[in-house]
Amino acid sequence: MSSLSEVYLVGGSVRDELLELPVKDHDYVVVGSTPEEMVGLGYRSVGKDFPVYLHPKSQDQYALARTERKVARGYKGFKVYTSPKVTLQDDLARRDLTINAIAKDKYGNIIDPFNGVADLEAGVLRHVSPAFSEDPVRVLRTARFSARFGFRIAPETLVLMNELVRNGEVDALVPERVWLEIARGLMEQNPSRLFYVLRECGALARIMPEVDVLFGIPQPAQWHPEIDTGVHVMQVIDYAASKNYSLPVRFAALTHDLGKGVTPRDSWPHHVGHESHSVKLVKDLCKRIKIPKDSRDLALLVARFHSNVHRTAELCPETIGDMLLAVDAYRKPERFEEFIQACACDFHGRSGYAKKTYPQAMRLRAAFNAASSVDSGAIAASLAMIVSDPTLLSASINAKVREARIDQIKSRLT
Repeated sequence: MSSLSEVYLVGGSVRDELLELPVKDHDYVVVGSTPEEMVGLGYRSVGKDFPVYLHPKSQDQYALARTERKVARGYKGFKVYTSPKVTLQDDLARRDLTINAIAKDKYGNIIDPFNGVADLEAGVLRHVSPAFSEDPVRVLRTARFSARFGFRIAPETLVLMNELVRNGEVDALVPERVWLEIARGLMEQNPSRLFYVLRECGALARIMPEVDVLFGIPQPAQWHPEIDTGVHVMQVIDYAASKNYSLPVRFAALTHDLGKGVTPRDSWPHHVGHESHSVKLVKDLCKRIKIPKDSRDLALLVARFHSNVHRTAELCPETIGDMLLAVDAYRKPERFEEFIQACACDFHGRSGYAKKTYPQAMRLRAAFNAASSVDSGAIAASLAMIVSDPTLLSASINAKVREARIDQIKSRLT
């Protein structure tokens, strides 16, 4: 734009360009400037904790070059220093990974003081400096980048990640930030890598012990050739990702079998009644990490009913009809479709099952479509003409609508 002295494209913008990936946002670092100059040139200040500004036309982010110093525990325990004397290398040095510490000047020249290009080419996630271990969010971010790019983590970086877990820094993460990074990781192409990395450095046991404990718990080989419950859950979320399913579906896929983690050892490999245990654990997890309502509600339904969905061919029309009502399928048909998707992921997320057919989904959709043909409004209107007591009328309508829906399910499925 203008008379800004030094402006560099930085971070993910440069990284993704070098990887020949679509660049969604352009982030810039400004060297040698001041807040007063930025505002005077028409940039709008938007940074609460950092000197960040929006370009008056493009709305791209422009941040003044800065350094950070650890002053307290947790990911917010930093003191920010900005000055026209802060250099580009000073700014890049505070970043988490070498692949995110690359800049490009206005002539297209790459500035790479920490060899991030070489790490991109080698597929390695490596920390920029020992300051990596000052910010526990970097544990989650590194795991997420592994899920996104499939990169391995440098051994020395993994050591620092382990230190952040051992010294309790990870425990200082606020729930909202944990969920933000977990949600982003679930939406990556290979979300299982997020959890495998977190498990390798010990972080999964601290932030999601309900998931961590599933690894090593056996299931019947007849139904689960992969045997290990944790491995199964990872296959389920990867299958959900392969279908590009929504975040609520992927979270439900992650949590549907949490109850198997509390099955007594002497009952292994069977997990009778794990569904009810899963419901309780999902509730606790969602409360602790402050999971959004849409993801929480779907996860609870899938945890409770996924086994019934797998047995749809064996269920009587009455049971199917009551399940449709319990999952609120008639009022929330879009969520009902996500419910079926999550259950299908559970089926396909087993060794050798990814390409098998899942007729239960078609059968359940057919039952829903048949039951949905019932005109509940007409039934209510006809009963209102002969039943005057409001309480009795409501009960009569519910019973009559249920009966009509079950009749439709019977005629469709038999």
